[in-house]
Amino acid sequence: MASESARDMRNYTEDELAKKEKNLREEMFNLRFRLSTGELGDTARIKAAKKELARTLTVIKEKRDVRG
Repeated sequence: MASESARDMRNYTEDELAKKEKNLREEMFNLRFRLSTGELGDTARIKAAKKELARTLTVIKEKRDVRG
């Protein structure tokens, strides 16, 4: 999954952001699971996914604050 900037994500609807958050949480779970079983080769992907999830949550919070 390619990383997106917060600037790009600000154009998404709240539904799209919620779907992205759900997918990233599932990916984080799968990455942690694969790491614990020794199947994960690219451990840097965990850090990248964590940063992308944080970026997504930041944009969601910004949208909720603006909305009211």
